[in-house]
Amino acid sequence: PPLEVQLNVRRLRKAREGEFFGAVKGFFYNYIGICIGSVAAFLLARACGQDLVQQMTGAKFYQKYSKYLLQEKQFERIFALLIFLPVAPDDFLCYLAGISKMTVRKFAIIILLGKPLAILLYSMGVYQLLQRAWALLGS
Repeated sequence: PPLEVQLNVRRLRKAREGEFFGAVKGFFYNYIGICIGSVAAFLLARACGQDLVQQMTGAKFYQKYSKYLLQEKQFERIFALLIFLPVAPDDFLCYLAGISKMTVRKFAIIILLGKPLAILLYSMGVYQLLQRAWALLGS
């Protein structure tokens, strides 16, 4: 689906932004893009509901994590914790959060405060790996 492709393209851009813009600018571009994409996924899921979320996340992921939706506070804590991690499946979590009882305000606060550390670690790590690879290739 075109929407899924568009939202997953963000992931590919993460590595490229560190490469093209450097770690600092790459961080800011990632942060802005990820926040916009995360809110879009949340609002899309909120508007379209459970069927869309199952299609976008896949049945296995949905079954694994949807049980937490029944326990509102536990879901919010787990969601916030996972958003802080640089390897969490953010897109899927944002879709799932969209069909939870979480408010848009709480979601936005978690994304805005939770993503910087994960993006910084990811951007710096990718940038450093690319610098080392270029140094090896240049030798």
